[in-house]
Amino acid sequence: MKFKILLISVCLILLKLTCQALPKDYTITSPDTKLKMQVRVDGSITYSVYLNNNILISPSAIGMTLQNNILGNAAKVSGTKSKTVNSTLHPLYGKEATLTDNYNELVINFEGNYSLVLRAYNEGVAYRFVTSFSEPIIVVNEKAQFNFSGSPEVVFPETDNYTAWEVPYINYNSITAIGEGKKAITPTLFSYPQSKTKVIVAEADLLNYPGMYVKKQNDKLVGNWAKYPAEIKMGSWGDFVMQVAKTKDYISETDGSRAFPWRVIIATDDDKTLLNNQLVYKLATPAKLTNTAWIKPGKAAWEWWHDAMLPGSSIPSGMGNRNTKLYKYYIDFAANNNLQYLMIDAGWSDNYNLLKVNPKVDIKELIAYGKSKKVGVFLWCVASTLIKNLDANLDFLQSIGAVGVKVDFFDRDDQAAIALFEEIAKAAAKRNLMVNFHGCSKPTGLQRAYPNIVNYEAVRGAECSKWDYSANPDHHLLIPFIRMIAGPMDYTPGSMRNRSKESFKPVDPGLPSSQGTRCHELAMFVVYDQPLAMLSDSPTEYEKYPDIMKFLGAVPTVFEETKVLDAKVGEYAVMAKKQGNNWFIGAMTNWEARTVELDFSFLKNDKIYTIDLYTDAADANTNAEHYEHKTIQVTKKTKLQLPLAKGGGAVAYLKM
Repeated sequence: MKFKILLISVCLILLKLTCQALPKDYTITSPDTKLKMQVRVDGSITYSVYLNNNILISPSAIGMTLQNNILGNAAKVSGTKSKTVNSTLHPLYGKEATLTDNYNELVINFEGNYSLVLRAYNEGVAYRFVTSFSEPIIVVNEKAQFNFSGSPEVVFPETDNYTAWEVPYINYNSITAIGEGKKAITPTLFSYPQSKTKVIVAEADLLNYPGMYVKKQNDKLVGNWAKYPAEIKMGSWGDFVMQVAKTKDYISETDGSRAFPWRVIIATDDDKTLLNNQLVYKLATPAKLTNTAWIKPGKAAWEWWHDAMLPGSSIPSGMGNRNTKLYKYYIDFAANNNLQYLMIDAGWSDNYNLLKVNPKVDIKELIAYGKSKKVGVFLWCVASTLIKNLDANLDFLQSIGAVGVKVDFFDRDDQAAIALFEEIAKAAAKRNLMVNFHGCSKPTGLQRAYPNIVNYEAVRGAECSKWDYSANPDHHLLIPFIRMIAGPMDYTPGSMRNRSKESFKPVDPGLPSSQGTRCHELAMFVVYDQPLAMLSDSPTEYEKYPDIMKFLGAVPTVFEETKVLDAKVGEYAVMAKKQGNNWFIGAMTNWEARTVELDFSFLKNDKIYTIDLYTDAADANTNAEHYEHKTIQVTKKTKLQLPLAKGGGAVAYLKM
């Protein structure tokens, strides 16, 4: 009898050991079952991603190396739990009044006080690590592999540093063509031309942790992060940029109990879905502000891009004449054209002392004058200057009546820099101040928690037209599919000096021009997400074209509904967005001329709409400023053929 008991005990132990040695597979699928993520725990942790049962990402290792522990090494599952969520989100503003938040979630708990959380949406899949340690931890490095099946084409926003996000995109015909050691900011796009599948690697809910890059390492793509700063010095532009002089040998020092950022894989075989994919927002921390009535997105006049020049005006203008009288002209222009704000850029105060106001600019009088005209004033400042005494500086901005602040020259996304974004947004919200981040890393959803963040730059925008050729229509038809996945972007459109590919030349200083047609430029106000939208050009230039200002005055910056009518990554986009009873349509093409069909079947009723239609003129291929404006009537049965010139576009404003 004792022998039998011993034998049974030995068998049970062997069985238990055998079961522990066997790999364990976990699968999570999207609500529509098209997307699937599989996780295998076999000592290590790997994941795979499938679209329509076709593998996109082959088994890829993930984990975190802590100073005294490795998450994902000798991993043992202690339990799992799952749930399905199908709810509705109500963003304060954006391109949809409501968002469907529908996903399946699986939490895999591991021995050693950590978990892996998986989510599958129709728009994409994501994972994040969650730790439950009683003491602070140091993250030496994170492991995130992206082992793509086959060798897809890549649109690589390449960078050789950790300090810039206004980068051009480099097209590679395969991952193998990317040089060893090269890295790119995220989001990054991968393409399988035969299946028309697009995959985007991104991240969401980045809080108090460094931002993720993708890097070619040992012939594979892996996550990459800036090291934790050990020493900061002032340098770069005007010696007011916080530069990292020395780093620690790890990437993060943080709380032991926390959720880490989501690693996001967006996959689709329909390019159109990328233009309204809001997965990054859905994965972000929910709103932390309760009083939000003062947060009001809108359009702004702005002096910097065109060097504050007012050709034809009766008052002195130009950068040397930025004074109270000049800025009142901008306020009058804004008030007369349904622009809600004036953005006053660098020069109104000392770059190193926010409280030292330029004596040529009576900032209090200007703000009071703006209020009398129902035009709020945003004020620019340097990030390093603002945070020297954050509370006092923001108190000053609040005391003079500013509605918001444009914070520039972060030029970092290590953990210490990322923490500043939330710190500034939180402190600004306490004072009812909106924030426009510039010289910043890409958004990852912080604007959901703090909707007073009304825009981010992190894009190679119109400013580059002053000094190079990179802000061109080919670029313009990549950023809404890639960079815009992360969140809103301050491209600063609105140029009225429009040039063909052959005639464009950079101009700085002076009055710059842009590449592409005038209608191409107007379409950005519909296609691009920009809750705070700059009108980059000179008021006197806009005033020459009342019909253009009719459209720019009417088009909102946030919408209740968005329809992507047609699109192809890097080539063209046609979108319709609704606000109230009105629809706004924007169409853009790259340097290839084409005709797109405008199908109005998205209209939900049989009523007749009056439409102001702006299209490229017949000679817009050579004279990019030429356009045609006409007023017609349409119904949901109407179809129009829109000829788009090289670098062309079209816009429409529909009213019942």
